[in-house]
Amino acid sequence: MHDPRIDQLATQLVRYSTSVKKGDRVLLDIYDAPNSICLALIRAVVAAKAIPVVKLHDATVTRELMKHADPEGYDLLSKNNLDLMKEIDVYIAIRGSHNITEMADVPADKMKLVMEKMRPVINERVNNTRWCVLRWPTSAMAQQASMSTEAFEDFYFRVCLLDYKALLPAMNSLKKLMDKANQVHIKGPGTDLKFSLKGLKAIACGGTHNIPDGEVFSAPVRDSVEGVITYNAPTVYQGIAFDNVRLEFSKGKIVNATANNTKAINKILDSDEGARYIGEFAIGFNREIREPMRDILFDEKIAGSFHFTPGQAYEGVADNGNRSQVHWDLVNIQRPDYGGGEIWFDNVLIRKNGKFLPKELAKLN
Repeated sequence: MHDPRIDQLATQLVRYSTSVKKGDRVLLDIYDAPNSICLALIRAVVAAKAIPVVKLHDATVTRELMKHADPEGYDLLSKNNLDLMKEIDVYIAIRGSHNITEMADVPADKMKLVMEKMRPVINERVNNTRWCVLRWPTSAMAQQASMSTEAFEDFYFRVCLLDYKALLPAMNSLKKLMDKANQVHIKGPGTDLKFSLKGLKAIACGGTHNIPDGEVFSAPVRDSVEGVITYNAPTVYQGIAFDNVRLEFSKGKIVNATANNTKAINKILDSDEGARYIGEFAIGFNREIREPMRDILFDEKIAGSFHFTPGQAYEGVADNGNRSQVHWDLVNIQRPDYGGGEIWFDNVLIRKNGKFLPKELAKLN
């Protein structure tokens, strides 16, 4: 039986999220997702009089390739993918996962090699295509979210088919407040953090680049970050699960990092110089997403949350100049059930315990 929500989602991705136009070349990058969404996307692209190009991936195959990664092979792959990406106008990725820790036993040096070689392809996509990336609901994801598969699918479509357009006015108001803000002060359990946003422009994310969506992001002035942050949402990075991440900053740099796996977190933060500096600060407010599930595309949008991201800044937008192969969105939830917290812009309280106070932002609560 065909689920009409799949066609709805495909249409939303093509028409609203990436505004596909006649003659566009659209790369559909499908990872461990069923053919039904791929077929629906092909049909939606063709209906928009554009040209679909499809790549199918399988995580177990990718893992095997990565385990045996060799510079020559990945140079070839990177060049080939980069040449294609340069010809592409629109990029839509559907990322399913039957096992989020599939890459956990890829040796660290191989992982680093692959990340370095493929970085130019990612940069080309982010900077020069209209792109949108989303997950696909699998039973593995339902398990992560502690839900039945059916309940999780219902949740997934509710979140992804949210009327993002209706939130745009309030999102733009938050963007303006962030654009104007100089000093930011964030307080909460185990968190007392100060940094500057001076001169950096914020970006409102309303269902155009990631789905689910619902965040406004910027970046701190690179060396302005001072204080300490304790993240209360669990996270997975490079296939490793982390809890209780705590970072201490001095002059923008992470000078002390601890977690349930302190050795592994420091290894990641030592990947390159930029990994110990912050590349993104964002406030999340998707009212349909309440609990963390170790899936960053969902977790970074949690109602009443913010994320503060070690590593690469978004080039050309909200760009503080930080460069790194790492971009690790770590999330702190400030609703009362997670211990509460406050976000201040220039000594004005903007959000308390996950609720926005200025009336022009009320729609986001």
